[in-house]
Amino acid sequence: MAAYAVDDYGRDPHLVAALSPLARLRWNVHVTGMDNVPVSAALLVCNSRKFALGSVYAALGLTEATGRTIRFVGRPDTAPLGALMRRVGALLAHPADVLGALRDGELVLISAAGTRNGRQAGVVPYELIGQAVIADVPVLPVTTISSSFGRTAHVAVGTPVLARRERTGPLAHVELAEQVQHDLQRMLDRD
Repeated sequence: MAAYAVDDYGRDPHLVAALSPLARLRWNVHVTGMDNVPVSAALLVCNSRKFALGSVYAALGLTEATGRTIRFVGRPDTAPLGALMRRVGALLAHPADVLGALRDGELVLISAAGTRNGRQAGVVPYELIGQAVIADVPVLPVTTISSSFGRTAHVAVGTPVLARRERTGPLAHVELAEQVQHDLQRMLDRD
């Protein structure tokens, strides 16, 4: 890639490489469950403790562990923070952006609603889960556990979530989102 080049989503690998040592100063990320990550596209769904930046350290840890770029969802659409987040690989929380990345074979990480307790899975956004159904890609739960003051962070990738019923239409998205939340909670309770 040429100097100052960005990929199709605006991610600048040179900027990411420059910021990675700073991120490692904040988080020492340990990743498990790598054998569950497919070689093709997938939607990864992580729990989120408020103000913990779980999706950021999960994306960084998974990017290092897989050698593939993990697109994380949740960048603002305002300058200057939105532009900076785009340069490090963040996508808008719009269904069309998620669907486009999944159809391009990307690994996309979204977060459940933030909770005060890091061991509680929040509500999973069904409108974003629906994009995985449309793109026909697997959905994997990802737990993120970190210390508020220490550097230790753990990211665990679970097995693909299987829908309980064969359903089509908008209810399929809602049921899958609920199943992902349930699987996330089960993983958090087990850890």
